[in-house]
Amino acid sequence: MTPAEQVYAELLERVGEAHPRPRIEPVRRLAELAGSPQLSFPVVQVAGTNGKTSTSRAIESLLRAHGLRTGLFTSPHLLSFSERFQLDGAPVDERLLESSWEELRLPLQLVDAELEAAGHGRITFFEALAVLAFAIFADAPVEVAVIEVGMGGEWDATNIVDAQVAVFTPIALDHTEILGRDVATIAKTKAGIIKAGSTVVTAVQDPEALAELEDAASAHDARFVVQGRDFRLVEDRLAVGGRQIDVVGATGTPYDPAFVPLHGRHQAENITLAIAAVEAFFGSERPVPEEVLDEGLGQLTSPGRLQLIGNDPVVYVDSAHNPHGARALVEAVTESFNFEELALVVGVLSEKDADGLLRALAPIAHHVTVTPVESPRSLDPEVLHDVAVDAIPDTPIEVAESLPEALDLARAWAGRSDGRAVLVVGSVLLVGEAIAFSRSEGWGIA
Repeated sequence: MTPAEQVYAELLERVGEAHPRPRIEPVRRLAELAGSPQLSFPVVQVAGTNGKTSTSRAIESLLRAHGLRTGLFTSPHLLSFSERFQLDGAPVDERLLESSWEELRLPLQLVDAELEAAGHGRITFFEALAVLAFAIFADAPVEVAVIEVGMGGEWDATNIVDAQVAVFTPIALDHTEILGRDVATIAKTKAGIIKAGSTVVTAVQDPEALAELEDAASAHDARFVVQGRDFRLVEDRLAVGGRQIDVVGATGTPYDPAFVPLHGRHQAENITLAIAAVEAFFGSERPVPEEVLDEGLGQLTSPGRLQLIGNDPVVYVDSAHNPHGARALVEAVTESFNFEELALVVGVLSEKDADGLLRALAPIAHHVTVTPVESPRSLDPEVLHDVAVDAIPDTPIEVAESLPEALDLARAWAGRSDGRAVLVVGSVLLVGEAIAFSRSEGWGIA
């Protein structure tokens, strides 16, 4: 195994990231024994339900265009474990990853022993992962880190940072069995990342979610910056290969039209949020310099988000895995592409709202192939088939035993008529599988 694969294998021996524990002190203890690396650099922390990764990537790219040495922590990864830790826009060098892990071994052993002696579970996968990220960034060292929250906020393992900017993408229902059954409860948990004297920058929110964020900001004497009130997306137009956007930032200054090499209005909204977050980070009344904006957006990528991985026939992948994300995807596909018919290859994890996801995808589904995700958490494809029959009526739906089989079936259907394409959707893990398969088959795109 490569060093990254070895580290990942060791982390997988711990309780998985789909099963977080609502605690923060063991993570803080682990970080203290590791030298509190999370205090070595300023932080922009990003929470929310949808758009976290794309927004985090945009913030990092703009900060890097400013000339800062950046760290970016996101989850999960698509292909390589090292993707989760980005330094200056590239996955961490495996030697640095390995050395940071070696330094964390003894602190991990000590905290595991303390927890077990007290009758508690050992440090989990994601708890160790977060501290590893902070150690990597401290060792690099970085001048700023953009940290994507794993799940929730208040007790998320990333929340041992003292973020000077807390960013909130749209909050919707997801992980309801852990975070709560309504948007207000979920928002209250996510608002736990707000620190005293920080700046809060939020996307347009459900009124109940917005109220929770505002209450938390007020309680922490934090500046509260809201999209639509303090900054806004003025215009969003289709352009070749992406969007052209007009934004008025939180400084009140209108920016020149900017090109975004991503598809969908939701990405334009994510970029608008990212611009406001970067303005907040620098804490000045000046807007982001136009040349920085152009460079930061020009170098921006968002792997796994309407990413083209094959031609003849055309195959796209997208990581949408809940109803809110699926609705944004449908809007993006409808607006940005002119496919006459679309075959969906869908795999879903068992804890997700498969019915809601499929109903949201129904407007663009002309043929559906359901498949298992390569994970013990995968929803059985026969069960998914029954859900799909109800959620997308009057549509051909077939079952595949694996993703390669599903892609063969969908591509064969798409190849029988001009104007057809394939979209793989439903899980980040499934998207990673599809990208890896396309590379192994030599499709020559991804």
